[in-house]
Amino acid sequence: MADNLNISAAYLGVSNSLSGKVWRQRPTDDALAAEHARRLNSSDLVGRLLAARGVLPDEAQLFLNPTLKDLFPDPSTFADMDKATEVILDAIVSGKKVAVFADYDVDGGTSSAILARYFRAWGRELILYVPDRLTEGFGPTPGAFRALKEMGADLVVTVDCGAAAIAALQTANKIGLDVVVMDHHLMHDDNTPPILALVNPNRPDDKSGHGFLAAAGVVFVLAASLNRLARKRGIAPEGGLPDPMKWLDLAALGTLCDMAPLKGVNRAFVTRGLACLERLENAGLKALAEVAGIEAPKSVYHATFVLGPRLNAGGRIGDPWTAAKLLATDDRAEAIQLAEKLNFQNQERKEVEAGIQKAAIEQVEARLKEKPDAGILVAGG
Repeated sequence: MADNLNISAAYLGVSNSLSGKVWRQRPTDDALAAEHARRLNSSDLVGRLLAARGVLPDEAQLFLNPTLKDLFPDPSTFADMDKATEVILDAIVSGKKVAVFADYDVDGGTSSAILARYFRAWGRELILYVPDRLTEGFGPTPGAFRALKEMGADLVVTVDCGAAAIAALQTANKIGLDVVVMDHHLMHDDNTPPILALVNPNRPDDKSGHGFLAAAGVVFVLAASLNRLARKRGIAPEGGLPDPMKWLDLAALGTLCDMAPLKGVNRAFVTRGLACLERLENAGLKALAEVAGIEAPKSVYHATFVLGPRLNAGGRIGDPWTAAKLLATDDRAEAIQLAEKLNFQNQERKEVEAGIQKAAIEQVEARLKEKPDAGILVAGG
């Protein structure tokens, strides 16, 4: 890496770190940086930062001021999105019993909450299923689909999982359970399982160019697609079509906590979503912010280091359903109860992790006493 870095002159008046290390600056295209600064009437620093990120002059304004109007994709460019939209809207209108199978992390919880809120606007409630990390693992299993069939589900929509669950999807097909997959994880082949629709911007034949989306982003696009089809059919619930813009806080949380690249429409999701999050219109997020001791969560830090760990806590050491329920509820009392539960479980998680770290350090120290020259492998991620 050193070959790609230059020792630079003092930058912003600083050339060394506090410990005396010399700052190294990654080379940038000086001409591109100057062009950015000229077009934007900005400082040299802004121009260099944009150039270092590979932003072209014609892209700079949207990079700095992203808007959904300019960046939101046409849902029909996603493989199977039109089919998934038809299947789900038909299920809503006909009153079929629909379940959502969600992953146990923040992206899964926010994705399921967007879908649950869309259905609720039509007067429908979803069956929620979130697998246990320890006993069921990641994604749907044959047993989970059988359980949902026994619960009376006619259709299951998987969010943030399902694309690689071939055995489970084959089981669903055998028992007469319809499935739509909404996923974003990489797919290693183009063997589409026997289901009604598989929406995944990372499936080999997808031409949308939006493989950087988190699942929450994919489901947000689905919500827009459902509204578009409903308008085309001339149908709407009694209170009018739901407004997905109200759920941008969920799209932003899923995007940030899944560490999706901040490019394209993701930048608009996060920019607009953080403004939505600050208003705390979601009952669950409002309660979670209160137990976390923050009045107005408006930054990436609040989303990823305050709310995110609490939402993830249930899936790691507690009830994996808790976060998804919290994000979908409109009941203040239920929201407070669920938020307090997640806050407690997050504290438990911290204590467990601290104990594991302490034990690991003690093991290393004991080994070094026995063999001072022993090598140590440090892994993180």
